[in-house]
Amino acid sequence: MTNSQTPDHESGLTFLSHLVELRDRLLRIVLVVAVVFGVLALVSNDLYTLLAKPLLAYMPKGSGMIATEVSSSFFVPIKLALVAAVFISMPYILYQIWAFVAPALYSHEKRLILPLLVGSITLFYCGISFAYFVVSPIMFEFFFATTPEGVAMMTDIGSYLDFVLTIFFAFGLAFEVPIATILLVWMGVVTPEGLAEKRPYVVVGIFLVAAVLTPPDPLSQTLLAVPMWILFESGLFFSRAFVKHRRNPDDEIPVEGENMDETLDRYESDEESLRNKKS
Repeated sequence: MTNSQTPDHESGLTFLSHLVELRDRLLRIVLVVAVVFGVLALVSNDLYTLLAKPLLAYMPKGSGMIATEVSSSFFVPIKLALVAAVFISMPYILYQIWAFVAPALYSHEKRLILPLLVGSITLFYCGISFAYFVVSPIMFEFFFATTPEGVAMMTDIGSYLDFVLTIFFAFGLAFEVPIATILLVWMGVVTPEGLAEKRPYVVVGIFLVAAVLTPPDPLSQTLLAVPMWILFESGLFFSRAFVKHRRNPDDEIPVEGENMDETLDRYESDEESLRNKKS
C-alpha cells in the first residue's frame, strides 16, 4: 500500500517544489522592479521632462503642458517611473522566466529559445527608441503644423503620457515581427515559401494592424507600417536560414532525468514524424 502511494507522493513534492521556485522567482522580479522604481521615483519629474521633450520642442514659446487634475502633477510622473522600471527590468524578468522554463526544454529548444528571448527584448527596446527619436518629432511637428488658426494646443500631462506609452508599446510590439515569423515557422504553422506567396495579404494586414495600434492619422500609421514590413522581410530571411540549419528531431539526445511519460511522448512524436516522412 505504501509503495503504491509513493509515485503520487513524489509527484506532489515535485509540484510543490515547482510552486516554491515560481514564488521565489516572482519575488525576485518584484524586488528588482521595486528597487528600480524607488530610484526612478526620486527623479520622476526629470524623467517626465525628458519624455515630453519631443513635444515641448514644437510648442510655442511661453506655452507649456497643463495638469487638469489636482493630483496629476504628482501621480503622472510616478506612473511613468513605474512603467519605466518595468521596461528597464525586462531583461531580468525574461531571465527569470527562462531560468524557470529551461529545465523542461529539450536541448535543441534551449538553443533556439534563448537567442529568441535576447532578440525579442532587443527589438522591443529598438522599437521604443525608434518611436521616441524618429517617430515622435515627426508626428508632433505634423500635429502642430495642422493645428487650426486660433487654436492653442495645451496638452494635459496625463493624456500625453497615455498617448506616448501607447505609441511606445505599439512600436515595441511591431518590432517583434521577425521573432513571431521565426516562431510560426518553428512550430510548423507556416513555411517561408508559404509566407512569401502570401506577401500581398501580409502587407495589407500590416497596414491594418498599424491603423489599429496608432492614432488615427496616416503619418503615424505609415511610420509604423513601413518598419513592420521591413522587419517581416528580415524575419522571412532568417526563417529560411533557420529551416535550412534545423536539426533532425530524430537525432535529439534524451534529457537526463526524463520520466517515462516524457519518454513515451517523445517516442510517439518521433514515430509520427517518421510516418509523415514516409507518406
